[in-house]
Amino acid sequence: MVTRPRLRSALTALALVLGALFAPGIGALGGGATEAHAVTKLTHAQATSRFSSSGVTWSSSGGCSDRNNPTCTSFDQLNLASAQGAQTLKSATGCAINITGGTETGHAGGTYSHWNGYKLDFAKSTCLNNYVTGTFTYIGPRGDGARQYQSGSGNIYADEGNHWDVTYYNCGGC
Repeated sequence: MVTRPRLRSALTALALVLGALFAPGIGALGGGATEAHAVTKLTHAQATSRFSSSGVTWSSSGGCSDRNNPTCTSFDQLNLASAQGAQTLKSATGCAINITGGTETGHAGGTYSHWNGYKLDFAKSTCLNNYVTGTFTYIGPRGDGARQYQSGSGNIYADEGNHWDVTYYNCGGC
């Protein structure tokens, strides 16, 4: 007969293994770190329409939206879940949300990258900073030292000093 402490340990181990198997971009059953899951892509106009309707703003150091210009802020080829994630963040926080980086060239590469539509950069503000650090779980520093926080839905918020770099695996509970 299995005692309760052993059963609890076995269930905990099973939960950890299953979590590793199904983790986005990591797990053996999750498609691997080199394949992005099938996603719905938006045009720049579709994304800005969504943001405008939710009160999410965006800015560009170059005052443009050309995906191939690193000084622009583009949403061309943004994943629908990423746009919905920004909308969810706005409604959940009540904070002013300003996007400063989208799918334009000039960001780090990789499967779950800006270019592939999984990431958005948000301007820091006291309201947003307090919400992220007070609501989400601190999960340690990223390889570059950026402090990372994970939302309940699994999205990752990395503090890159002057902005939040957010990886959206899903819409954040939309």
